[in-house]
Amino acid sequence: MTTEIIRDVLAWCSLFNVGLLLIWVLWFIFAHDWLYRFHGQWFKLSVEKFDAIHYAGIACLKIGILFFNIAPYLAFRILE
Repeated sequence: MTTEIIRDVLAWCSLFNVGLLLIWVLWFIFAHDWLYRFHGQWFKLSVEKFDAIHYAGIACLKIGILFFNIAPYLAFRILE
């Protein structure tokens, strides 16, 4: 694989993952009560615990996107 192909794959992965993150955040903001009821069928969580779990998941995904997609993409762009 050439560095150009790797760079393109990282760019597409970044776009996909940022889109996934955006969908998660929008669902969490605009459908919070529905999500809480939906997950409440399986897990007995308080609203505060539910929010904390989602905020932690969103933060982990955001950091993962930064470290595993965007930073390597920028490194390949600098190498060009």
